[in-house]
Amino acid sequence: MAKIKKAFFCNNCGYESPKWLGKCPSCSSWNTFVEEVIQTGAQPSQATWGDYHPAPDSANGEVGTGITPKNRQTRIVTLDQIQTQKEVRIQTSDPEINRVLGGGIVPGSIVLVAGEPGIGKSTLFLQAGLALQKHRVLYISGEESEQQIKMRAARIDASNDQFYLLTETVTQEIFKEIRKLRPQVLIVDSIQTLQSNIIESSPGSVSQIRECAAEFQRFAKETGTPVFLIGHITKDGSIAGPKILEHMVDTVLQFEGDRHYAYRILRTLKNRFGSTAELGIYEMTSTGMRAVSNPSEILITQKTEELSGSAIAASMEGMRPLLMEVQALVTQSVYGTPQRTVSGFDLRRLQLLLAVLEKRGGFLFGMKDVFINIAGGLKVEDSSIDLAVISALLSSYEDKPLPPTICFAGEVGLNGEIRAVNRIEQRVAEAEKLGFDQIIVSKYNKKGFAAEAKGIKVTALGKVEELYDLLFRD
Repeated sequence: MAKIKKAFFCNNCGYESPKWLGKCPSCSSWNTFVEEVIQTGAQPSQATWGDYHPAPDSANGEVGTGITPKNRQTRIVTLDQIQTQKEVRIQTSDPEINRVLGGGIVPGSIVLVAGEPGIGKSTLFLQAGLALQKHRVLYISGEESEQQIKMRAARIDASNDQFYLLTETVTQEIFKEIRKLRPQVLIVDSIQTLQSNIIESSPGSVSQIRECAAEFQRFAKETGTPVFLIGHITKDGSIAGPKILEHMVDTVLQFEGDRHYAYRILRTLKNRFGSTAELGIYEMTSTGMRAVSNPSEILITQKTEELSGSAIAASMEGMRPLLMEVQALVTQSVYGTPQRTVSGFDLRRLQLLLAVLEKRGGFLFGMKDVFINIAGGLKVEDSSIDLAVISALLSSYEDKPLPPTICFAGEVGLNGEIRAVNRIEQRVAEAEKLGFDQIIVSKYNKKGFAAEAKGIKVTALGKVEELYDLLFRD
């Protein structure tokens, strides 16, 4: 009888060790090693997909004709000998998914989608699978029953005769059903619930996640079938499982947002077939996820009266220009230590901007409570909203509202200078499209314009003091 092979894995990063360690050499975490059985005496037969060809659709014959082991030769070639073929992608009815994937679903690609529990991952891809009317879609669920998925589909109010459902967690049984159906798109929900008979450990363990992902990767590459793996995240926001899981897949998507708000962001963290600077924005409704084509109009509050402490920032989320509202509240502190509270903005960045206003502008925020909020529940890391944050702070400090048709795009340095930001022409064009009359930018961005913008006034400033004189001095 063959000997059982065991190893110790770090639950945090997936580092493998032959013995137990108190501290992980890879991620420096303590007490994260667990023992797992990774191999038994009997070696299971490896699945081969040489005779597997997903039947092409009559309306789209190129789908599912990927390279298989039967027609691929393993040999050394030069770049000149490689013949390139036209890249054919599967277009979904969701423009946001097409954007983050780089123009559509690539045949033979494997995509990992991660996000917090309850954020809407299953709803989004169930909706996307039902919308692929011309392709045979197989949805594998290891978390929910068939009745639960049927209820969710009824809530989405979508149907598809080519959409099939399988509730199974053992990969060997899953691939038996795949051979019978021969799907053209595969959705797995979720990879942490699956298990392989090759590994004798519980589902969700490091070795199980790695082996199951490797089996689906082999299936995707050998058959040309796109595979979507829905995954979980840990409490610190990283993708659960070994780090190698992110290296194995072609694309990593992060579905994020505050569950108390209706808006969700589908962000690209890795993409071998497109840009990683793209993102999609959704709104959670009672009938599923709705793609937001123009998020700037939603994120800007339609106020009937002018209020102080509000400024519009022309930001960039990936490659998409986005106008958002920055709200500030400055009040006299009634406690010994002034409060600094932020929502959607970096607290240390706020402290830096307050120090600049005190040092360079002479404003006394030392005994003031300061609150900053990004409307809509977004979390912004773009430093180009510094100018809008300072404008909102000064507006609340002076208790004077800003003109509703003015917006800001600029980074503020430690010396009070207004620094240039990238893609300024896209920001100006977005502000002009939404009807703003004036945008304030850095004077160092002025030379980046090929021509003057039409329909909007571009004001270039160099110092924070100039900003105060322009907005609040009569």
